[in-house]
Amino acid sequence: MHPLVPARTLKEFAAHAKAQSGKMSYAHVGVGSLPQLVGELFKLLAGLPDMVQVPYRGAGPAINDLIGGQTPMAVVALTGQVIGFHRSGKLRVLAVTTPVRPVAAPEFLTAAESGFPGLTVQATVGLLAPSGTPKPIIEQIAQATRTALAERAYQDFLIEAGFEPALDSSPEKLRRTLEQDIAFWAPIVKQLGLIID
Repeated sequence: MHPLVPARTLKEFAAHAKAQSGKMSYAHVGVGSLPQLVGELFKLLAGLPDMVQVPYRGAGPAINDLIGGQTPMAVVALTGQVIGFHRSGKLRVLAVTTPVRPVAAPEFLTAAESGFPGLTVQATVGLLAPSGTPKPIIEQIAQATRTALAERAYQDFLIEAGFEPALDSSPEKLRRTLEQDIAFWAPIVKQLGLIID
């Protein structure tokens, strides 16, 4: 959120956007991205059908325009850079969509704490291989990943960058998580009428 927008919470922003009907927009990192889906889900839950989505070519340009005041709000991933901009007052984080507050920024409320429990979603980040990759190769990559994640310095690096590593990850757990993501988003995408060009 741009610091000049008079909202400190998601509910306050929703009320402000309703009062500015047809004049509010939000930036996101690109068409079909998770931030666009989160932004559209927020619009649906907050009753803001006329809030305009503005796609950017990545988080950098979206954040630059947010800080510069060209857009009042952006939906982007929580990174170390975003945390730094918030703490310096260049932008204001209203909420995170994760189920719990981030370790790197426990002062950030979750969307559920902010009155939007239906906005509890998070990005799934994992390593993928082509279909048909031999199981021993998959397990070798998985073991190398577990070894890297076991290093405390690497865990700290990821946390400072805005990621929270899943130390108990496995190919099977990632597959189930992706299936759950599809099951969650498919009806929302259909309800919103989003299509791939």
